[in-house]
Amino acid sequence: MRKFLLGTAVAAVAAGLALVPGTANAWWHGGFYGPRVVFFGPPVIYGPPPPVYYAPPPVVYAPAPPAGQTCYAGAYVCPLDQPTPVNGGCSCPTNQGRAYGRAR
Repeated sequence: MRKFLLGTAVAAVAAGLALVPGTANAWWHGGFYGPRVVFFGPPVIYGPPPPVYYAPPPVVYAPAPPAGQTCYAGAYVCPLDQPTPVNGGCSCPTNQGRAYGRAR
């Protein structure tokens, strides 16, 4: 009986050693194999990375000049229907036509 137990123990150890897994690979070296032999391997990297590009600063425009809202045409003063640049030409209605002046 003792020989039988010793033989069983030796067989169990041998079977256990046979079932020990091999070393693991950290990188998958395989590919996709379909009906035809097609291999998709790891990506290929060519050369150094592209140079660093610094974007230009945003465009900043000068502020618009203040707009005049009143027309001064000699003895006549009238509001403007749309903003006009300061010292720009304008006109006011009169009883005999239009009087021309400057916006302020």
